[in-house]
Amino acid sequence: MSTTPSSALPVNPNRVADLLPQGLAEFTGRTLLALIFVLAGFGKLGNYDGNLAYMASAGVPGFLLPPVIALELLGGIALIIGFQVRLTALLLAIFCISSAFLFHFQLADQMQFIMFFKNIAIAGGFLLLSVQPSGPWTLDRKLGA
Repeated sequence: MSTTPSSALPVNPNRVADLLPQGLAEFTGRTLLALIFVLAGFGKLGNYDGNLAYMASAGVPGFLLPPVIALELLGGIALIIGFQVRLTALLLAIFCISSAFLFHFQLADQMQFIMFFKNIAIAGGFLLLSVQPSGPWTLDRKLGA
């Protein structure tokens, strides 16, 4: 047992984030949240007609597909590089909640139940990100935003 007072320790043992380089957890979290959208955006480009049909089956007009692809691709990239993080995270949270209700609100089906709550959980992560100040590994911080 150490006799060193806890206030003299360089790292607070109760804060795991203090064990990581400053900004690494925030950057990694942003990137992991963003990857699903970047990959989904590219996937929609590769199967454009199939996605139009899927949207139509849910009663969503096809003219919304290009903005969805743009939001997924550009929003995901913006999160990774840390540009307009708070606004982008808020927009993606709204998107996640909307798509959960439009496409996955069939809670009796176990797969749709999982997909619904996956979207809701991701939205929760985005809402947390939307109220945080810009991390050290963001373009926002470099630009002084």
